[in-house]
Amino acid sequence: MPRETGRKLVAQNKRARHDYHIEDTFEAGLVLMGTEVKSLRAGRASLADGYAQVKDDEVWLMNVHIPEYHMGTWTNHAARRPRKLLLHRKEIGKLVGKTKESGLTIVPLALYFRDGKAKVEIGLARGKKTWDKRHDLAEKQATREMARALRQRNR
Repeated sequence: MPRETGRKLVAQNKRARHDYHIEDTFEAGLVLMGTEVKSLRAGRASLADGYAQVKDDEVWLMNVHIPEYHMGTWTNHAARRPRKLLLHRKEIGKLVGKTKESGLTIVPLALYFRDGKAKVEIGLARGKKTWDKRHDLAEKQATREMARALRQRNR
């Protein structure tokens, strides 16, 4: 059987890009149980309330919802259990140093399969103020209107 290649997106956290300024991103592997992998392959996950935390020089993904596998039995997993992230020691050191600064947090941005292995993209983020969010929405709307006007003119 041929191996999987490429990137298959399972879940994306669009709200994180709206609520935070993403300063740096990292790709991390996930330590998962078998039923979690099957549930992810079915395309079921939510990153909405998730965050990452550093404990004892290890990074843990907290509060990410991967629902129970519907065909699972007593071997099923808890939906919101903490999951260990696999990162290089230098990356963990960088995350520890940056999160010591005030206002920085680690948020999951995307959950996907790369070459058959479950990966999560985490971002080092600083929270946005309300006026920042309004400014971003106004900017996005202005670019949409400009694109719409150009399409109308080219017809």
